[in-house]
Amino acid sequence: MNNKPRYSLFKNTKYALDGFLHAFKTESSFKLELIAGIFIMIAIYYINLELVYKLILIATAFLVLIVELLNSAVENVVDLVTKEIHPLAKNAKDIGSTAVMFTIGLHLLCWGVVLYNFAF
Repeated sequence: MNNKPRYSLFKNTKYALDGFLHAFKTESSFKLELIAGIFIMIAIYYINLELVYKLILIATAFLVLIVELLNSAVENVVDLVTKEIHPLAKNAKDIGSTAVMFTIGLHLLCWGVVLYNFAF
């Protein structure tokens, strides 16, 4: 027996937008990274770089947002499963946060390499 609802392009888009709005309203880290991402996109637009460098910076900026959304999903599932402080729940949340931290580090590293190549 299949209990999955029927999906369509419009329903899937609505679910995605609902998820985005929920994350924006409830996840302060996502909101902060999204606002920073807007300024980053403006900077990328105005900096005179080759297209490939701009694409790398744009891709890593979006990657930060994607990983933050996945981290938030993990945290929501952990909170659904248990409200107690449990070492495994803490580990799951901490590992998700580490993934976000590594992604931000990757983005900053890409900025460093691009700006270094741009300057020299």
